[in-house]
Amino acid sequence: MRLAADTGSACESSAQARLCSTRRTERPGTRFAPVLESRVTGTRAAMEQDAGGRTASALFAGFRALGLFSNDIPHVVRFSALKRRFYVTTCVGKSFHTYDVQKLSLVAVSNSVPQDICCMAADGRLVFAAYGNVFSAFARNKEVVHTFKGHKAEIRLLQPFGDHVISVDIDSILIIWHIYSEEEYLQLTFDKSVFKISAILHPSTYLNKILLGSEQGSLQLWNVKSNKLLYTFPGWKVGVTALQQAPAVDVIAVGLMSGQVIIHNIKFDETLMKFRQDWGPITSISFRTDGHPVMAAGSPCGHIGLWDLEDKKLINQMRNAHSTAIAGLTFLHREPLLVTNGADNALRIWIFDGPTGEGRLLRFRMGHSAPLTKIRYYGQNGQQILSASQDGTLQSFSTIHEKFNKSLGHGLINKKRVKRKGLQNAMSVRLPPITKFAAEEARESDWDGIIACHQGKLSCSTWNYQRSTIGSYFLKPKELKKDDITATAVDITSCGNFAAIGLSSGAVDVYNMQSGIHRGSFGKDQAHKGSVRGVAVDGLNQLTITAGSEGLLKFWNFKNKTLIHSMSLDSSPNMMLLHRDSGILGLALDDFSICVMDIETRKIVREFSGHQGQINDMAFSPDGRWLISASMDCSIRTWDLPSGCLIDSFLLDSAPLNVTMSPTGDFLATSHVDHLGIYLWSNISLYSVVSLRPLPTDYVPSVVMLPGTCQTQDIELSEENIEPSDDMIEYDSPEQLNEQLVTLSLLPESRWKSLLYLDIIKKKNKPKEPPKVPKSAPFFIPTVPGLVPRYSAPEQNNDPQQSKVVNLGILAQKSDFCLRLEEGLVNNKYEAALNLLKELGPSGIETELRSLSPDCGGSVEVMQSFLKMIGMMLDSKRDFELAQAYLALFLKLHLKMLSSEPTLLEEMTKLSSQLEENWIYLQSLFNQSMCVLNYIKSALL
Repeated sequence: MRLAADTGSACESSAQARLCSTRRTERPGTRFAPVLESRVTGTRAAMEQDAGGRTASALFAGFRALGLFSNDIPHVVRFSALKRRFYVTTCVGKSFHTYDVQKLSLVAVSNSVPQDICCMAADGRLVFAAYGNVFSAFARNKEVVHTFKGHKAEIRLLQPFGDHVISVDIDSILIIWHIYSEEEYLQLTFDKSVFKISAILHPSTYLNKILLGSEQGSLQLWNVKSNKLLYTFPGWKVGVTALQQAPAVDVIAVGLMSGQVIIHNIKFDETLMKFRQDWGPITSISFRTDGHPVMAAGSPCGHIGLWDLEDKKLINQMRNAHSTAIAGLTFLHREPLLVTNGADNALRIWIFDGPTGEGRLLRFRMGHSAPLTKIRYYGQNGQQILSASQDGTLQSFSTIHEKFNKSLGHGLINKKRVKRKGLQNAMSVRLPPITKFAAEEARESDWDGIIACHQGKLSCSTWNYQRSTIGSYFLKPKELKKDDITATAVDITSCGNFAAIGLSSGAVDVYNMQSGIHRGSFGKDQAHKGSVRGVAVDGLNQLTITAGSEGLLKFWNFKNKTLIHSMSLDSSPNMMLLHRDSGILGLALDDFSICVMDIETRKIVREFSGHQGQINDMAFSPDGRWLISASMDCSIRTWDLPSGCLIDSFLLDSAPLNVTMSPTGDFLATSHVDHLGIYLWSNISLYSVVSLRPLPTDYVPSVVMLPGTCQTQDIELSEENIEPSDDMIEYDSPEQLNEQLVTLSLLPESRWKSLLYLDIIKKKNKPKEPPKVPKSAPFFIPTVPGLVPRYSAPEQNNDPQQSKVVNLGILAQKSDFCLRLEEGLVNNKYEAALNLLKELGPSGIETELRSLSPDCGGSVEVMQSFLKMIGMMLDSKRDFELAQAYLALFLKLHLKMLSSEPTLLEEMTKLSSQLEENWIYLQSLFNQSMCVLNYIKSALL
């Protein structure tokens, strides 16, 4: 690992000063890069393994996930009789969200469960969520109050049933539980080959009865109290997918695998009507109850069919209500509102107020429906994250609250054409997914501030963040007409005026963001012979850096478009990232290594290796000290640039695709393969002491679970289980770093600075009037201090031998300080006397020094001992300011007497030489420092 390319050259002084501010040297050949044995495998126990006494990441802790609203689990609608409102609950992995239907605002986020939730149900009080072969009951939409264990297979159906709840697993074992006692009431076992349960329903007004649908097509009506099969419906020889109670008693709707909806009377086993959809199996059914005889049926392709039950015909189609299968749809009771959710990460509410009975979108909560391709923080406040996805949308997610989220929508090739011909042609004119984008907020209110390149497209689109829409221009060279040339890299200047675009042909062009006019190209025909892998412009628009797939890194003059410098890299670059404030450039190479370069000296100042997969993304910390890299080996590593060491590494169960650091340094945001959300990791170093020691070469990182949508709850460990780690050894500073250094004490200034001015302070603080005696109370009962007033008991003397005669030792004139000084004359040790003096306040110190004279009970020997103590303090160069203050007060009090005693004069002569020697040394250091400061302030550098 190289600290610099040529340590003897003067041109690298700026880079070395920036990166090596701590003056650390590095042994050549040292590499702090852990070797990963394999990709993420193993169980949860392996995920929690401890490597070298350090668990998981020392710098980042999982905080929460953004942009997750729904998955393929059907939602649950509840009505609160207390608040007279409807609430909808959607599942997001290991927890669920509860929204108020009136404004679709987030009300609560439940606590996480150990595994992903596989099905949900709810009654008026509790929400039931199953995960694996266990399900739990949640109260107040958040906390687990009951847990039910007994199934041996994964649970797929839940049905609340009064004070009981029914659960069915994939092996068709049905168990009825008592909710509050968590005891098993009844268990029914069905043969999967004959009757595999696929749907469950409690028919209205049918006491103690449930209706079961099977994949074989038959239905069974059971009395769960008497444990009897009442009736078997032969069915329609097609698997049942959904059961729904109709507004009429005894009538239910049966959804089939064939796309048929059967309206059946279970009392007389009579089919009333049949409907058929051509969109595949029925996923969900719901009936309007606001006076309109309408039934809605969901399909796997995202369409919703609306059927008129009186005329027995299809009255409307809601095509592309979701981009994936309709997981659940529910008409609110006596409301013209339809709630739908799907696996496209969207929750939508439709209102039926049109004359034709069609629904229009009223409110929605929507995230990305496909994995993310790029995320970056937008702005300098660290509150918005821009994200592009494979679904073709560009969205902004707020780290503060979901109400600040907004979607910039799909990119359209021709907006006028879509407006003219309607939304039917919108799908055909949509742009491909965004692969890379760059954003700058400097001129966002004046013109577009975001530029993005699309998959397989030559032209780059502009976007406006304030208007939340695609911009006015598509930037591309006019002379190029080849179809195989695509845009591969983009960057926007810090002023927001220009955009630099790199193409797969090797050309790099500059455009004006306000007008969209082409402002020139770098190089005569092309900047690189291979595809452009990265483009970056410095903060002052003076330098442009481009990286090509042929392994060349080129520096260009931004204004003149002329080549300044070109250098060859050890391997082809994969991506490039510039930290504009410090001028540090990070390069990820195809050999899985990272190079860090100073753009002023154009020298490589750091090289890192250790990743075992392609490096997908990098991020700098705001101060430029850390470089964070994400790789396909499922690891995220943090490199310390000043020391050139790996200081943190952790593994994830899904490979990270993007990583970006907040401009304020509080969060790290990541996106992952096959995940729709953005995951926030809090920076532990902002609120806790973190060890930044280099990781050993044999360090094996632990696997960290991705955070959920609720904030991570720290598990409190008992003091017995907490073991001290070698990584965090507290440093106790010695009282003196070196015997040659002048060391000050740790006492506050109030203990020594006012010693010479005590008489002035006492005069200022002298009361103007004598204190008044308070009026005597009629009686006084002593109480014990505390929240509850209690009377204090009288003190009892338990020592019968104690004499009532006053001890004469109390009246002795010599204080402990004088006694310690007398002992110091004998053994020449003054630490005890000095410690006593340090504990006293200014008035106490003056009293002790005044009592050293023979007139006040002291002696010449004690005064001589005090001067020797000051000499000892000056020799050791410790407590320097205390020695000066004590000596100054001693001279002020006893100056007249010192001149008449020869022994004291001799001690004063020794102290004078010591003081003069110390002050000459300190004065030379002060003069040298002042000279350097004056030169820096006045010299033209």
